Amino acid sequence: MRLTILGSGTNVHPTRAAAGYLVQTDQTLLLDFGPRTLMNLIKTGVDRHRITHVLFSHFHADHFSDFITFFFDAMIFTKYQGGKRPPLTVIGPPGTRSLFKTLFATLPGFSRAPFGVTLKEVDDRPFWIGRTKVLPRRVTHSPRLHCLGYRLEYSGKVLAYSGDSQYCTSLVRLCGDADLAVLDCSFPANQPGPVHLHAGQCGQVAHEAGVGQLILSHFYPIADQYDVKAQAGERYEGTIIVVGYSPSSRGSPPKISINLVRRDILTGSSSFA
Repeated sequence: MRLTILGSGTNVHPTRAAAGYLVQTDQTLLLDFGPRTLMNLIKTGVDRHRITHVLFSHFHADHFSDFITFFFDAMIFTKYQGGKRPPLTVIGPPGTRSLFKTLFATLPGFSRAPFGVTLKEVDDRPFWIGRTKVLPRRVTHSPRLHCLGYRLEYSGKVLAYSGDSQYCTSLVRLCGDADLAVLDCSFPANQPGPVHLHAGQCGQVAHEAGVGQLILSHFYPIADQYDVKAQAGERYEGTIIVVGYSPSSRGSPPKISINLVRRDILTGSSSFA
């Protein structure tokens, strides 16, 4: 299993792209698709026209908006440039079908795709994509908004992704004994904000869940002004990676290969295996 972090910021961040994660198992999957992540996907060298599944945690713009550019590009590629691509499956919480049907019917150039498009709504029941097991689980984020975290299992390795979440028992269960957990670290512990985890809570979740490695991501600009790694480390003794910086020297190397795009919107990458 290989994880490439395409974006670790929020909607408008001076140096970070918004939420987006490329996961490679026997499949090539995307977890969320926020602003500026499409260009980082292209930088990885992965053929965007071979991606078959996009999994959304929810539909706030910072997790979703680059899908519009991605899909329009796929339409141009297949309709007018002689390109071919495999069917595309869009996965998300309840409401996914109605949202995408409205988008496809409303936006110019989005109807009648020359490739198959499947819209799939999921909620707390496991399913398989090839040999990759996916377990979505509802987490607590904003009132009246259905937000999912995802747990991916492949070849004996487990990756957990919080999406956007507050501290909740559902998130701890999602991350239980995961080799690697990517958590919403929107705020420093000394400057907490609403409807998101802060760094201390990320450490708490990682400790209670017994995760092998912790990645802090989804930073608001204020989080970059404080030592969120140290704050998370007050409650979690394993390896902590703050996206855009070097991994902690504590603990063993991650079982899941991690590719970090430095400062997200800049060219270049570093691998930690």
